[in-house]
Amino acid sequence: MKAPSFGYVKARDLGHVFDLLEQHGEEAKLLAGGQSLMPSLNLRLSSPAILIDLNAVPDLGGITETPTSLLIGAMTRHVELEGSSLLARHAPLVAAAMPHIAHPAIRNRGTIGGSISFADPAAELPACMVALNATLVVQGRAGERRIAAGDFFKGLFETALQPGEILRSIEIPKAGADHRFAFDELARRHGDYAMVGLAAAGNAAALRLVYFAIGDRPVAASRAAGLLRGVDIEAAVAALADDLDPTGDLNGSPATKRHLAGVLLRRAAPALLKA
Repeated sequence: MKAPSFGYVKARDLGHVFDLLEQHGEEAKLLAGGQSLMPSLNLRLSSPAILIDLNAVPDLGGITETPTSLLIGAMTRHVELEGSSLLARHAPLVAAAMPHIAHPAIRNRGTIGGSISFADPAAELPACMVALNATLVVQGRAGERRIAAGDFFKGLFETALQPGEILRSIEIPKAGADHRFAFDELARRHGDYAMVGLAAAGNAAALRLVYFAIGDRPVAASRAAGLLRGVDIEAAVAALADDLDPTGDLNGSPATKRHLAGVLLRRAAPALLKA
């Protein structure tokens, strides 16, 4: 299929972006890497009046660090994340997730901010952000807001972004010496969307198990995490029945997805329980 007709503007700076958002309101869509937006246009799942291209807006990309956090610009491309030594050292969960995201051609153009803002419940990066307790920095003309990743995802392709706001950057706490992490997903073919996936991070005192492709947003399995901290793997797996209420789709029934969630937890447990 072909995309519906739409206008196009290449924004010069953030002020220009906010002008365009105020002018066009809900009729506008932001274009970052376009690896999710363009297929949705071609399938006629989205029909904006205008695309606002962010690729020429300065200061929206790059990976830097502070003494306690990594700062990632929203326009940072997946391929930059994949090759970042800072990310590998201080946020190894994200580094482990990157090779699972689609294929190299997609990762060459896709952006972290685009993936997070699109809020696909089967995507890897939203779940990683929740597992890492990241802070999402959004900006509008009136200023910026800081939103915990766990509060950012509101439902199917729905986020806490308000009209006129964009996601500007992501702050991820640096992993400590006692940091543990695990990432895994089950897909029919490498590069396909996951049937079920798990992003897990934390330490012996605070462990987060976050599943994706199992609900309308990243789903934290809090009861299972508590039992796993107590080194009772099978009890943690059993607790997933309370933590998760999977929705069936073309990849499997709710019962199948719950079973696969347990498979992933058993796989992840050795890394999460290491001394």
